[in-house]
Amino acid sequence: MNYTITILRQADRDAEPYRQTVLFATNDAEMTVATLLKTLNATPNLTDTDGKAVSNIQWECSCLQKKCGACAMRINGRPRLACDVKLSAFKNGNILLEPLKKFPVIADLIVDRSIMFEDLKNIGLWLEKEARHTKRGEELAYEASRCLQCGCCLEVCPNFIPSEDFYSAASFVPTARVLSELPGKDKAELLISYVDKVYKGCGKSLSCRDICPAQIDIEHLLVNNNAVAVWKRFIK
Repeated sequence: MNYTITILRQADRDAEPYRQTVLFATNDAEMTVATLLKTLNATPNLTDTDGKAVSNIQWECSCLQKKCGACAMRINGRPRLACDVKLSAFKNGNILLEPLKKFPVIADLIVDRSIMFEDLKNIGLWLEKEARHTKRGEELAYEASRCLQCGCCLEVCPNFIPSEDFYSAASFVPTARVLSELPGKDKAELLISYVDKVYKGCGKSLSCRDICPAQIDIEHLLVNNNAVAVWKRFIK
């Protein structure tokens, strides 16, 4: 099948973005977008539909098994992991690849997602001393630990704006790992940060739930976090 791949390109942080289109033919409908990008970059003398040379397409990848979240990008307008989307999904053969739009572009499909890690630091999500999960918190902690920090949830969240104070699912999901288990003072401080940075800003649209590539039960984690932080009770 013949595929028309359009990529929103940007040489570096200060460069102007532009679209570049290349043609690609394969009978392997099981090929992923990640493999497609690797193949394009390995193709010698690759040219676009205008006959111009195509420079190396910059994008991130690591595990290629839906475990790291590095290859998150917008694929036909929807934030997805490139390693999780097969060519069989594109019935008309048209593929549009763009960087996530809520993060600063570093180059091509690579974005700076450091704001997620800064938010985790600002909310105070760490342990000062050793802690052990009780039986009631183990399942929540495991579910929350599957978060890839890929940024797809922030991309679709109508309440998340990088320059403002709402931290979104990329913070409240990891928070579920420790929120119900922290002792005394440590817990009180995290509860204050959680209410201020998450609870007050979340509109409960749950667009994060529908987009999560790890299929985390985000709604359950959010409900339990809110119960612990606001109503001071635990919901398993």
